[in-house]
Amino acid sequence: MRVYLLVMLTAAAVTFLMTPLVRRAALRLGAITPVRDRDVHVVPIPRLGGIAMFIGLAVALLIGSQVPFLEAAFEESGTILGVVIGAGLICLLGAADDVWDLDWMTKLVGQVLAAGIMAWFGVQLITFPVFGLTIGSSRLSLVATVLVIVVAANAVNFVDGLDGLAAGTVAIGGGAFFVYAYLLTRAASPGDYSDIATAVIAALVGACVGFLPHNFHPARIFMGDSGAYFLGLTVAAAAIIVTGRIDPATISGQQALPAYVPILLPVAVLLLPLLDVTLAVIRRVSKGHSPFHPDRMHLHHRLLDLGHSQRRATVIMYLWTAVFSFSAVALAIWDPIPVGIGAGLAAAAAAVVTWTQLPGLRGRPVPVSAPEPVTAVDEPGAPEIREADDTAIDVPKEPKP
Repeated sequence: MRVYLLVMLTAAAVTFLMTPLVRRAALRLGAITPVRDRDVHVVPIPRLGGIAMFIGLAVALLIGSQVPFLEAAFEESGTILGVVIGAGLICLLGAADDVWDLDWMTKLVGQVLAAGIMAWFGVQLITFPVFGLTIGSSRLSLVATVLVIVVAANAVNFVDGLDGLAAGTVAIGGGAFFVYAYLLTRAASPGDYSDIATAVIAALVGACVGFLPHNFHPARIFMGDSGAYFLGLTVAAAAIIVTGRIDPATISGQQALPAYVPILLPVAVLLLPLLDVTLAVIRRVSKGHSPFHPDRMHLHHRLLDLGHSQRRATVIMYLWTAVFSFSAVALAIWDPIPVGIGAGLAAAAAAVVTWTQLPGLRGRPVPVSAPEPVTAVDEPGAPEIREADDTAIDVPKEPKP
């Protein structure tokens, strides 16, 4: 466990230190998120934060590979190299979109390419811990792998709409997934706890934690598509590796239960993003629009429309992520019935918090005006960037007559 915590802390420290440098580069390159009708920020913000997170993960895994505890696991196969290369490629794709605003077809092709290369290195969805189910065709295995990765990458991108939301959600869900992977590895290999997937998810959680101080409201930098795609691909890769590493015959049904669906990631870690992307596709297609047509109807937008501030809406999304993800992990430890009761009570408590924290119910009026933004310190020659207060993002501006 100490080695995994070392990997996590290394990723957090490197990401935290690299983010200001990446922010300066984003300002010089013009990678700045403008203010659009569907956005909740009121001033342009630099992006490309995913580059800092990728560097943090890569450095942490490099250091981890030199530790005797993980060295043998890293040398056994090329999966770790496949994860790093795939994550790097999809991060570069997102960075190109952050700078040049690529069209959706180019981004989709790039995502499929990154996922395919990672699969070529051995990160493939081959077995499901569901009654020993195995994908019999290598072509079908490749398609399933690419599909899982592309859906996960876009799900994180869809939920990345508030300061700190995507990074915090993945950090919380990833923390639960880290516990799950560690327990599953101990059950499958009692004499050797070293595992690539556990190391990858530890580094990913650390990268998110290191980025959050710069990204939580009021954000000084956004992760952009470079970060959203990177997070989705990496956590999907860790889930796929866990699915392939664990032999269902060596663990009890209670321990395998969270993987029955078939992997933890779509069920718990990214449940809210996946729900959001599903509702968005249904909503847009039913109106005759493309699934990629932007709108302001995401889950976090609806929390804002209820009257929550951006910070409060973000924390509420954190709370729901923790309820879903840690409830799934609890299935690997305790019996399903008490876990189900506990999860139901936790969900009820989360629902109460969601509604009782509305400004009107707390005896405070909903903000009706935005305070003056304060000027941020930017690079010479860069576009003027300002940062706003908590309440500034909650109320759309009235159109001028």
